[in-house]
This record gives sequence, C-alpha cells and structure tokens, in this order.
Amino acid sequence: MRFAEIPGRTSVVAVPTRHGTVSCTVYHPASETADTGVYVNLHGGGYVVEHPEQDDPWCRYLAANAGVVVVNVDYSVAPRHRFPVAVEQVFDVVTWAARDGKRVCVGGQSAGGGLAAAAARLALEHDGPGIALQVLQYAPLDLVTHLRDKPSTVDKPLMRPWMSDVFDIAYVPDPATRRDRLVSPAWETNADGLAGIAPALVITCEFDRLRGEGIRYAEALAAVGALAEHHDVPATDHGYNILGFGTRALTERTYQRIAGHVRRATSCTARRG
Repeated sequence: MRFAEIPGRTSVVAVPTRHGTVSCTVYHPASETADTGVYVNLHGGGYVVEHPEQDDPWCRYLAANAGVVVVNVDYSVAPRHRFPVAVEQVFDVVTWAARDGKRVCVGGQSAGGGLAAAAARLALEHDGPGIALQVLQYAPLDLVTHLRDKPSTVDKPLMRPWMSDVFDIAYVPDPATRRDRLVSPAWETNADGLAGIAPALVITCEFDRLRGEGIRYAEALAAVGALAEHHDVPATDHGYNILGFGTRALTERTYQRIAGHVRRATSCTARRG
C-alpha cells in the first residue's frame, strides 16, 4: 500500500515534551494556510516497535485527501521507555499541535490507537487542548485481558497469545497498572466518565481478537454522544492495511472513510460550530 502516485512534501520538527524532545515528520497538503487543520498520527507496533515510517503511505494519503497537516510522531517505545512515557509524550505533542487555536485530530492504528485514546482522555481530564476527532483503528483498549481470552471467528487470527506475554509486559510490567484508564480504557468501569471527550471514529476488523474491546469502547462513547462512527472492516484482520494479506481496494475504502471524517472535523464549518 505504497501510494506511489502521492509523492508528498515533508519536513521534520523537534517537539519539546516532558520526556525530552520528540522528532516528528510533518506531511504538508498541497494548499496550506495558517488555518489548516492538523492530524497527529501515531504508528502501531505493540508499544515496542519504533518505526513511524511504516505509516508514511497513510500520512501522504491523508495530507493529500483530507487537506490537513499530518504530524507523524516518533514516540518513545518500550521496554526502554515504559508507560506512561509514550502517553505523556503524545499528549504534549497534541498540545503543541493545538497552539494558536489550530483544530487538531489525533489518531493511530493498533498501539497508536491506544495512545490516541489515552491522549483524548487526558485532554478531557485537563480541560484541553480541544480535540476535534480521535481515530482509533483496531486499537488495543484492554491490556488486562490476555489475548488467549479474546476470541476470533477464524482459526488462526493474526494476534497470537504470546504477544500479550511480550508486548504488554514490556510496555506495562505491573499487572495492576494495566488496569489504568490510560492503558485499558475499555476494561470494566474505565469507560465511565467519558462525557465531553472528543468525538471518535472507531474502526474494528471482523477477524481481529481486539474487535470486542473496540466494540465495547464504541458503545461507551455512543452512550455519551461521543461516537462519530463505528466501522467494522469486513472479512479481514488486524493490520490489513500494512501487512500482505490486505488489498488496496479494502485499504482505500477505509482510508476514504477516515479522510472524510477528518476533513469534516477540521473544516471551517466545524470551527464555527
């Protein structure tokens, strides 16, 4: 899914955070003004993989099709940097992106979606910055429950139980801390108290072990009027838009859906509203 026909125009910025400077690659739309909205993008990788460039095609696509500035964040990963380092870095980057009243979205896939949910929760609890939209694509939203206890409708889902033993423990070694609302927002009562949180686009995948927690979180968001849409991508699994089993057509349909939400959330009409 390279989208070679979208060359993109990028620059690199260093954003100060409470955990040191974070490098971000900025993708610029064809037409950019002082009022252009910003999308803070968070890559996946189980909180341990440090390859933000894996989202390069997606960032180019979004800048070109939603007309926003995309800030792709190279946040710190585990096990060297455990929770809450990445969450707080991301929140600080979102705060930086929202300077001068810019309309900001935050989103990610897999672990990046989990970080986006945490940043939106912190923004709610700190009364800002204002977030126009959070995009949670096949996000891990319950690290308390082991993957072996998360069913799938296919015999060999992509997410394997050993991943809980490696990724989750590297990111949050203490089982009690995995109950934190910023780690497991969909676990038990952690989804209470969401009134006023940024509207969310929640994307799940039909065969994904993480589908259930995504649906639960979407339902909690809907209960407080904060669900922009829940879209379940049919007949596919976690990582379909990056790994080899996905198709360009399937990926583009989902990307078009996300871009539409981002475009509307950052439009002049949305600003006036």
